[in-house]
Amino acid sequence: MISIFTEEEQKMILERIGYELTVCKVRKISDIKMDSEFFFFGRTDEELSLVCKTEDVPSVTTERDDGWRGFRIKGILDFSLIGILSEISGILAENRIGIFAVSTYNTDYILVKKENFEHALNVLASKGYEIA
Repeated sequence: MISIFTEEEQKMILERIGYELTVCKVRKISDIKMDSEFFFFGRTDEELSLVCKTEDVPSVTTERDDGWRGFRIKGILDFSLIGILSEISGILAENRIGIFAVSTYNTDYILVKKENFEHALNVLASKGYEIA
């Protein structure tokens, strides 16, 4: 695998998110608790998806998958950076760890099932990533 970093560059810091997350589908935006500390939703012509703290999942969902933990790339990523998610997801794929990725304007979030969370962070740390 080709690294996106030169030897002189430091690997990015991966920052743990301190709570369990759920990935689900909801029927309407008004079902989402908009004052929650952490949530991300996406709307397409086919669905309305929500990632949120498990304790904040709406009472009505059309589908739901609990048991996710996550980390984010610390800091604000420049849009000119190439291959960040590719490298992280490739490292995790080589170790048979599936991901659910979410990107915001500032950074990328990577979710893995909670039973794989510590293993994922250990694998990434062994590749030079700093874990915070």
